[in-house]
Amino acid sequence: MEKTTTFPMRYSAYALSIAGFLVSLSLSLYFEAGYLFPGIFGALAILGTYDLLQKKRTISRNYPIMVHFRYLFESIGPEIRQYFIQSDNDEQPFSRDQRTLIYQRAKNVLDKRPFGSQLKMYEDGFEWINHSLRPTKIPDSNFRVLIGSRCAKPYSASVFNISAMSFGALSANAILSLNTGAKMGDFYHDTGEGSISRYHKQPGGDLVWEIGSGYFGCRHKDGTFNPEMFAKNATLDQVKMIEVKLSQGAKPGHGGILPGAKVTPEIAEARGVSVGEDCVSPSQHSAFSTPIELLEFLDQLRDLSGGKPVGFKLAIGHPWEWFAIVKAMLETGRKPDFIVIDGGEGGTGAAPLEFINRIGTPMTEALLLVHNTLVGTNLREDISIGAAGKITSAFNIARTLALGADWCNSARGYMFSLGCIQALNCHTGRCPSGVATQDPRRSSKLDVEDKSQRVYNFHKNTLDALQNMLEASGLRHPGELGPEHIVRRVSKTVVHSYIDLFPFLAPGALLEGKTGMAVFDKYWADSQAESFDPPEFIQKLRETKLR
Repeated sequence: MEKTTTFPMRYSAYALSIAGFLVSLSLSLYFEAGYLFPGIFGALAILGTYDLLQKKRTISRNYPIMVHFRYLFESIGPEIRQYFIQSDNDEQPFSRDQRTLIYQRAKNVLDKRPFGSQLKMYEDGFEWINHSLRPTKIPDSNFRVLIGSRCAKPYSASVFNISAMSFGALSANAILSLNTGAKMGDFYHDTGEGSISRYHKQPGGDLVWEIGSGYFGCRHKDGTFNPEMFAKNATLDQVKMIEVKLSQGAKPGHGGILPGAKVTPEIAEARGVSVGEDCVSPSQHSAFSTPIELLEFLDQLRDLSGGKPVGFKLAIGHPWEWFAIVKAMLETGRKPDFIVIDGGEGGTGAAPLEFINRIGTPMTEALLLVHNTLVGTNLREDISIGAAGKITSAFNIARTLALGADWCNSARGYMFSLGCIQALNCHTGRCPSGVATQDPRRSSKLDVEDKSQRVYNFHKNTLDALQNMLEASGLRHPGELGPEHIVRRVSKTVVHSYIDLFPFLAPGALLEGKTGMAVFDKYWADSQAESFDPPEFIQKLRETKLR
């Protein structure tokens, strides 16, 4: 029996394009009607022919022309999900409700809600702050914290500041807007490791200068630390504190590179490199290699800066490495003025998926470990703690301070205040809002005068909301927030305040060996001030596995 073959329907678009081209061309020649339709059908026929002949994509060969509809929908999939599918409270990575709150506060428009909460208050993980029957009245929301009280030039910081974002990752107009808004609101702007650019200097807002492993703005030609260049920048009146970045939450231990093709004259000027030269941030610092050397380096920076507060930022990884730094503080008497905890939920312009999702301790656990270690060693009063990790609202600030921080930083929150729409194109250079791009055709549309006012508004209105929460809780300053004020539901019938949910050490408890916490019992005693190496029993386990 003879087998009958049928025309594959997946080629129908290709066949129709050829037929359409032939028919429309014939009609155009006959009626002298122009060549618009032959051109359209001809272009589709050429595209289909290319799809069939190329060998890199099997799906294109099987579905010529039609496959491009898939590519189109795939390319706008994040936008479709974000605007039409996700609910208002789906956090991926920020919910519509979170973004809307920031937009409203940045625009200084009504941020009130009708008809009660849309949150599911009986689901595990729901959190709230307890109120008081004796509310207070606070004069204003300009909450400050003194950092570096032992320094010659201590700094009074706002409790809510702009986290590290470099010029190069953000556009010139974005940096101008952020720093102008920071100056208007009297809060600080962290430079990111890309150093101090002309766009940071122009408005004159307070800066925290972040020093990364590439030592941008204070480096020799070979990438090593340059004390003379550092002192020149660090002594600028605009620079209020120095922050050494050991790691960041979104990609700890990774390092990075800005390809030479993207190193413009302005970026080269800020970073102290040559135009067109790759900007490499190694995965670790070359100025120090042990905990004691780290503290010596911080002391050097404090002296070179003229006595400004100096500290470091890190995402917590191996607990014994953090313990080694604290052991070095105890043995040498050298201390940072502050430590900034960057949670594993932190953002970045680009990082491997595994680093974003699976490397780095989330902020809550990291902050608790750092706070408890310093309290347990009687070092907490001398060292201020900042924290960052998806902080966008007054409640986010309140819960973070209740866990042990003195102040909070936010990066993506302030990006939203600039008009970021969470298009998730930061790594492509095609940011539609002109925030995370170096394309002047896009970034020039970001109006500095308007956006800087929005940055100011977001900061002011968020702290006003914090003021209202504190008043309702019977408090007078964010520094009074403690773990007894925040409550979390752990099941439908059980709730715990943070003071019962999380362990909090008594002063000196770690020195006395009375912690009752496994992480201290396992790693503290064997951690060494002279090295970041793991404890001996960990090394033996590794050796056994490798045999």
